[in-house]
Amino acid sequence: MKTSVRRILLYIFMMALSGTLLWSCAGSRKAEKVTCAGNIEWDICKTAKITSFACELGSFKKKPALVYTVAVTNTDTTPHRYRLNIFLLDQDKAAGFLVPRKGKPPVVKPGETVTVKIPFFKATTTSKDMLVVLNTIGE
Repeated sequence: MKTSVRRILLYIFMMALSGTLLWSCAGSRKAEKVTCAGNIEWDICKTAKITSFACELGSFKKKPALVYTVAVTNTDTTPHRYRLNIFLLDQDKAAGFLVPRKGKPPVVKPGETVTVKIPFFKATTTSKDMLVVLNTIGE
């Protein structure tokens, strides 16, 4: 009997801890400068902000694509590496990018801004419904 009560309490504790960790970086903050039309849902962690978010139809590496240009600023006092995901909900497409992509060590220093370009190949129209997720990568 004691074993089952301990196990249930352990499960409750683990669920509460995992829920806290999952939502610790979630927020309802938005990007400062957005030049894309359409409905954008933002999920940006507390240690960063998106200072610029732009989209354009054009080419990327000589292939036609919808290209998103995103500027990420580290607002924390410690360096971080971020994972940026963009989901085009009305086109069933998604792409992700590490910010910064490379470096020694690959981190964004406090106060530093890094700009990345994320292409969606074979996309012929801009998206009207998007989800943008920016999370830190493990410490």
